[in-house]
Amino acid sequence: MGQKIHPLGFRLGTTQSHDSIWFAQPTDYSENLKEDKIIRDCIKNYIQKTIRISSDVEGIGRIKIQKRTDLIQVIIYMAVPELLIEGKPRRIEELRINVQKKLMNRKLNIAIRRIPNAYRDPNILAEFIAGQLKNRIPFRKAIKKAVELAEQAGTKGVQVQIAGRIDGKEIARVEWIREGRVPLQTIRAKIDYCSYPVRTIYGVLGIKVWIFLNKE
Repeated sequence: MGQKIHPLGFRLGTTQSHDSIWFAQPTDYSENLKEDKIIRDCIKNYIQKTIRISSDVEGIGRIKIQKRTDLIQVIIYMAVPELLIEGKPRRIEELRINVQKKLMNRKLNIAIRRIPNAYRDPNILAEFIAGQLKNRIPFRKAIKKAVELAEQAGTKGVQVQIAGRIDGKEIARVEWIREGRVPLQTIRAKIDYCSYPVRTIYGVLGIKVWIFLNKE
């Protein structure tokens, strides 16, 4: 059988860098890792609860964390940063205080960056498909639309896979579609990937998205 490897971990040190950058002694490593998970979950939960979004895109691409001894710098990459910046004036400050409560005596700094071509990001694309599936749109139509959006954003290739009880069928299955090139074995190929679970009335579906950006 083919051995599957995570496309981002496979490319660390060549085309891919870490999303969390910090140093810890072996005894403190697990605590730091747990802290990263708490920060990411807290930010995602806050954005889901407070922002009622009209579009299908929730907006979080990735969350990068850099830690020093006395400061934690968090950078949130969003498709539509105006959702956090505009509207309620002190929204970012409120988010910072919410996350700060979960951390122990370290200062927290949150910055928000825009993703220039939102549909070049697999997380945004997966969220778009998840929104379509929740609205009971046929999965093939949702996948084709997502692939079309990714191609318009200037990607060299895109592959989307959905697994689970698709369309409420009793037997779970896997469906996928690929457009363009997605060279998973080429380490120099800059490939972005995400795995995204979506809850439907029939159960949980898994969405996986691979996007081939360029060859470095």
